[in-house]
Amino acid sequence: MSHLAIIQWNRTGPDFLERRYSREHTWTFDGGAVVSASPSPCVVPVPWANPEFIDPEEAYVASVSSCHMLWFLHMAVDAGFIADSYKDEAVGIMTKNEEGIPWMSRITLHPRVIWSGERTPTALEEENMHHEAHRRCFIAASIKTQVSVEISRD
Repeated sequence: MSHLAIIQWNRTGPDFLERRYSREHTWTFDGGAVVSASPSPCVVPVPWANPEFIDPEEAYVASVSSCHMLWFLHMAVDAGFIADSYKDEAVGIMTKNEEGIPWMSRITLHPRVIWSGERTPTALEEENMHHEAHRRCFIAASIKTQVSVEISRD
């Protein structure tokens, strides 16, 4: 199984060698979705970065959260629970490794699930589903970043 992402950037000004160039670019996916991307303004200052666009670090955090959510919903269905909504305010933390190079060292997921139906999961059942979702998530299994889940309730 392969997944395709086309990353496209074009120079728009004459000052490339002076490092005064836009880093705005696009991500095009195999299904046709196009995403406007840019480095984080925390890394590259405006106007060379666009804070309105998605940066790779945000996409990384979103990818981990999205994968976890999809597996969690699968676990809920398998257990016979009805989820009405799922919201996660995932947070990625950048630190420096032993060589002083920044890396995404931690991602904390804060999922909040709204349930309906005659039977809703206990806190322990929900925790177990999150644990299993994390274990099965392809993205989490592919990274060395520590991922933790802090379940949000009321």
